[in-house]
Amino acid sequence: MKPMKKPPRIIPPQLDALTPGDLFLDDEAFYQDLFFQDSDQSYLTCRNLVLRQCHLEKVTLLHNRLERFEASNTLWEKCDLSNSELFGASLHQVTFRQCKLTGTNFAESYLRDVTFEDCMLDYGTFANADFKNVRFANCRLKEAEFYDLTWKNLQLKENDLQGTNWLHTSLKGLDFTSNPFGKIGLSPDQLRGLKVDPAQALVIAANLGLIIE
Repeated sequence: MKPMKKPPRIIPPQLDALTPGDLFLDDEAFYQDLFFQDSDQSYLTCRNLVLRQCHLEKVTLLHNRLERFEASNTLWEKCDLSNSELFGASLHQVTFRQCKLTGTNFAESYLRDVTFEDCMLDYGTFANADFKNVRFANCRLKEAEFYDLTWKNLQLKENDLQGTNWLHTSLKGLDFTSNPFGKIGLSPDQLRGLKVDPAQALVIAANLGLIIE
């Protein structure tokens, strides 16, 4: 029997000495090698904002619309981006740690080497997104949308998947066993190769209309 291959390592941000800075959501703004802390830039619209090798801590960005947003080699810690629109964003080598992302829209975004750790992502949207080397660990994802998702090396560890929607997403190779749910949306023709525990299998069977006695 061949040994199981380890999934590719997800590359975290590599941050050297950063300079404290002030974040402003201006069109075409470009920030690099900066540390932002305790700022609030909410209820704004911004186009073509770029963050490179930055660290954001306790930054609040509520109800923003970030059009064509790009972030690379960037760490977000204890930030709040709830109900913001990051539609079509490009994220590379980015970590969100202990962030609040309730209702945040990442639809049609491009994520490479991205990690979400200990985050609140209830009602978040990743519909039609493109994932490669993405990890969710110990996150709340209630009612989050993952439909029509394209992915390679998606890792899920101890997340709350209650009510998540995975319709039209291939589940082959995914492991749900450490991620509890009592209700979930899945496409019957995309279930092959999904790893679940016996309790989860019963939930899925019930959702498909099977009667189990």
